[in-house]
Amino acid sequence: MPGVVRKLVILAAADGLILQPLQQQPSRAGGVGGAAAAGQYGKHRGTGVKIEYRSGRIGSLGGGGGGGGGEEEMGSSTVGGGFEAFGIVGLLSVSPTTSYLISITRREQVAQIEGRAVYVITEVALTPLSSHKEATASVAQTAATLQRRADGAASESDSESDVDEVAATAAGDDDVDDVEIVSKAMAERPALHERKSSIAEDVMARKGGYGRFAQKWFSKNGWTADRRRGLGLSVSDVDTTERPRTGQSNVEAVSEASGMPAVKSNIEEAGPNVEARDVAASLLPKLLRTTSLLFGSSRSFFYSYDYDITKNFANRNLDSTGSDRPLYREVDPLFFWNRNVIQPFIDAGQSSLVLPLLQGFVGQREFTVDTQTAEVRGPNGETSMEMTEITPKEDEQAQQAAKLEDAQDDATRSFPSTDDGASQAHIADNSRTFLMTLISRRSVKRAGLRYLRRGVDEDGNAANYVETEQILSSPEWSPTRSTYSFLQVRGSIPIFFSQSPYSFKPVPQLLQSPDHNFRALRKHFAALAARYRGVQVVSLVEKHGNERIVGDAYDRHLRQLDAEGGIHGARIAFEWFDFHAICRGMRFENVALLLDTLAPTLDAFGYTVEHGGRRARTQCGVLRTNCMDCLDRTNVVQSACGRRALEMQLRAEGFDVAAQRDQNTLWFNILWADNGDAISKQYASTAALKGDFTRTRKRDYKGALTDMGLSISRFYSGIVNDYFSQAAIDFLVGNVTSLVFSDFEDSMDAPDPAISTSRMRQQAIDASQRLVIADETEELVGGWALLSPHEPNTIKSMPFEESVLLLTNAALYACRFDWNMEKVSSFERVDLRHIIGVKYGTYVINTLSAAQADERRNVGLVVTYTAATDTLQRVNTRSMSTAAPATRQDGDLLQGTSTTVASPAPTPLMSLLGGHSTSSTRVLALKALPARTAVAKVDADSEGGLMDPKMSEMDLVQMICAEIERSVRAVRAAGDASVEKQNDGRAKEEEEDILVQRDNIISLAEARRSTGLLEQLGHSLKKLVWA
Repeated sequence: MPGVVRKLVILAAADGLILQPLQQQPSRAGGVGGAAAAGQYGKHRGTGVKIEYRSGRIGSLGGGGGGGGGEEEMGSSTVGGGFEAFGIVGLLSVSPTTSYLISITRREQVAQIEGRAVYVITEVALTPLSSHKEATASVAQTAATLQRRADGAASESDSESDVDEVAATAAGDDDVDDVEIVSKAMAERPALHERKSSIAEDVMARKGGYGRFAQKWFSKNGWTADRRRGLGLSVSDVDTTERPRTGQSNVEAVSEASGMPAVKSNIEEAGPNVEARDVAASLLPKLLRTTSLLFGSSRSFFYSYDYDITKNFANRNLDSTGSDRPLYREVDPLFFWNRNVIQPFIDAGQSSLVLPLLQGFVGQREFTVDTQTAEVRGPNGETSMEMTEITPKEDEQAQQAAKLEDAQDDATRSFPSTDDGASQAHIADNSRTFLMTLISRRSVKRAGLRYLRRGVDEDGNAANYVETEQILSSPEWSPTRSTYSFLQVRGSIPIFFSQSPYSFKPVPQLLQSPDHNFRALRKHFAALAARYRGVQVVSLVEKHGNERIVGDAYDRHLRQLDAEGGIHGARIAFEWFDFHAICRGMRFENVALLLDTLAPTLDAFGYTVEHGGRRARTQCGVLRTNCMDCLDRTNVVQSACGRRALEMQLRAEGFDVAAQRDQNTLWFNILWADNGDAISKQYASTAALKGDFTRTRKRDYKGALTDMGLSISRFYSGIVNDYFSQAAIDFLVGNVTSLVFSDFEDSMDAPDPAISTSRMRQQAIDASQRLVIADETEELVGGWALLSPHEPNTIKSMPFEESVLLLTNAALYACRFDWNMEKVSSFERVDLRHIIGVKYGTYVINTLSAAQADERRNVGLVVTYTAATDTLQRVNTRSMSTAAPATRQDGDLLQGTSTTVASPAPTPLMSLLGGHSTSSTRVLALKALPARTAVAKVDADSEGGLMDPKMSEMDLVQMICAEIERSVRAVRAAGDASVEKQNDGRAKEEEEDILVQRDNIISLAEARRSTGLLEQLGHSLKKLVWA
């Protein structure tokens, strides 16, 4: 496949940002990638690319260079006023004139697959494209930061861990050879994804990402190393946290430490030019910090220049190496995380700069197994085989001792000690070395955070869906030796449900109707069957208590699916294993009971085997595991299944691992624990619970205390930081537009774009029509979804709720809808003959944000009518019951405000009908829903009462008023033709003048007066915490 640019220089030219690729210098032996030429980049360049300021237009530079000058040799981090990057993440476009280039400035090699390197991104730079001045300042700041770190890394002592070998990313030390990888160096590295700081330190060091509220709550000293270990976090020998320099603010230091050196200068210069109403621009600093944390310092994104890490061994194309298709066309779109932000480069034809990113985890460890059974000289002369990790260096042993602490006492090193008469192991000289690679791939579908993305969407995509592949190979990936692959998946329970983040044990709330849930579940398992063939489901939720609510629904829908023939005639096997009940008392070893039950199915599914460049065997099914979050309990079970698969694969190689008595697989536990921590941090913002058992296969009170601390941290993140982060994730992956930030300022929430609100509203209109229109002779004129006050017969009572308005040729139906159960909860029928008048106009209910105070967008209508004896109100309880209409005084309308709705003067026709003399006057207040939507893709089948994207709120209100007026006149014309003749048409003319009026319902001034101080303080506090 065509190569992807491995290194480039980014410079600020007069008319645009220049991306100048650098080529590897060929070795003297000929070709590229020889040992003598590893990492040798120099003056040879490819064709440059220019991104124009403001417009963001991308084009090639003529002649393969120029456009910004630069030095001939580019061996340092500051080249001709630019800086070196290891690839492009994409283009962050907030508005047509506000864009940022996201580039990779630091990386770390974490694995090699078939001789090709895999990297994790550790830092990115965001360079503004607003103007030459801003771009120049940002590029200079980035270059200076990289150079300062390179100089600091050069002065570090030689005891620095090998895991930080690429700390000086801009210096020549980071130019590793991407072709030849020394696998032994990979084996000698400490465990991957080590934490360098505690959770509290992360919060304090990245205050911007956790909201201004956190800046005032946490001290800047952090927690001690002992406390870090108490939380189960590893401690680095080297403290890489940079302290703010003299005269440097904490925000500036955070910007540099989080890989965002370009943000500060751009915000300071661009801030005054941003209009006050541009909410996306007002939240731009937090968006940039969140983007930098997500793509950079979170260490969650992985890539390879010449290997597709998004496809598993069972589905990959074995002949892809000779393909002329670019890498981004080969990757699995389900795991292509930067597809949206890199799309401008794809559209511009710059495929050499398109570097697909995978979110999840990539880890690798090398271990050795003796080809003969090891003789262990114990008291009874027992013999066993030893599977050992390659012995690390002394300094790495010291690091691992500090990291594992108490676990070291329970899991011995490679060989038993010979002191005090202990057993001795004599390993034969002929041993065999293996390489185990663990890759977890997080889906871009229904991406997001813990309590904000649960369950399933309408297309069957489950939240927190992760495919994990465990690969066993030789260190050199020799085609003469077999390579094994074992797949597992995890994902949220595929039904519609939600949980509140404001509780440690929130009660699940089932959403949507049973039929709707079943359709989504069927789609989910149909997609799994198409991808993996067979499916075995394991649910670890509790069979009692709150979790049983979703567990029972899951079980019920799967039974229904099997009763209807399963998926393509194959049933979905389901095992409900109550993890907490069976493993109560920290007896996690009872997971073995589950493995015994699953053994026949797992053996039938098997695993994928490649040998000699061809696929000798393919895994024919997948184990799908879930708990409530698909994190902690799922990690324990998946690691146990992974260990079982490893034993089977080694047995196929001639090693009976199950027969050994004293095997040490500490490296295996650590690798799986790191995988679980990475997935947990991406979904719940903390490390995984029960990680002590995953690492040591033992559980004690220390682990329970650690889990308590992590639960508190999850709770804090869930109620403080996750809402904006979720909006940012949706924006970055392309689910929503920048309007999401305007919605966020209004509600401080992140609505789910995967739930089609337009489709749900149309279904609500259809359901209401079927239920409430009992007279078959009535003809439906139109149906609309609108907002209505919480209390009927009022104009302002919070909160406003979505309701359905139906208009027939005889009556108006105001339906209150239960959106969770998809049923009408109550409705009121108003005969068109009893309508006195309709008023439409400005309808502002609060002024807490700019969007809520916009008089053009906040409009509605009020229908005034007489509640006669044939006015019908029904409430849907267990049965339909009629409720007597309540009366109200005009002073009750606003409940605390001075605005009232004046009824038009009675006409002769009204007097004749007796509207005022026999019944009281009531109002039906309705407010238009926002016409704009943040969802990037609007349903193409939107129809009926749903708003046309081109129709404004006022257009909708005027259309509804016109339809009501036309229908009322038609009814009156048909029923009172004699009256019109008697008045010679004068009554009709009078009605035309007074039936529909345009006037303020609640003006902006009235809304400001009625918005209480507590409301303002509450919104300000929310904004302080969340935004």
